[in-house]
Amino acid sequence: MDIVIIGAGRAGSSFAAALAPAHRVTLVHHDERDATGADLALLCVPDDALAAVAGRLRVGEATVVAHVAGSRGLEVLAPHARVGSLHPLATLPDAARGAARLRGGVFSVEGDALVEDVVHSLGGRILRVRADRRVLYHATAVSAANHLVALLGHVGALARGADLALQDFLPLAQQALDDVVAAGPARALTGPAVRGDVATIAAHLAAVPEDERVLYRALSERAARVAQDEEIPWRP
Repeated sequence: MDIVIIGAGRAGSSFAAALAPAHRVTLVHHDERDATGADLALLCVPDDALAAVAGRLRVGEATVVAHVAGSRGLEVLAPHARVGSLHPLATLPDAARGAARLRGGVFSVEGDALVEDVVHSLGGRILRVRADRRVLYHATAVSAANHLVALLGHVGALARGADLALQDFLPLAQQALDDVVAAGPARALTGPAVRGDVATIAAHLAAVPEDERVLYRALSERAARVAQDEEIPWRP
């Protein structure tokens, strides 16, 4: 398959490296306007630029134009007859690690069947997301990745206040994540939220720096709600 990847950032370079062993791949910058010889033009550009990039792109009648944005539907590709999307549930920090995660990864797909062929060529698994749930799906993905990173930034800030470092707490965070994988959030939860120890939480809030206190309080309240979900089955 001849694939032109438009957008040479982290996503584009990751897809290029992952797809190159099985396809003829050309990686170009986001200002490219011609993909007439391609079977697939894959747009790996910022979400807000998708409609503009798609609108000025020239393709052949048989070319599929697809994007990798999790929060956008197919309407942003409206000028083109054959359209699709494939959004990877993976973080793509650089081409090497990104390509490794795309191979055998999980993808939300929509539109032309050619995008499914691309996922299969990567050994990937396909998720089906209803069009009216797509934005919520993407918000969930952001929470699973970026918000987890933001939480660890919060941990790092608290650690510095105690004259320690984030690295001192990363094994604990990994243990908790492993427990979630094994038993689900409710069973993985420990500490004052499970015990209903409001005095300890109050003491924590007094000790936490003021600019981190709102987040700590919100997370404590969410932990209490998770603790109440203990009877919900982890896996159907």
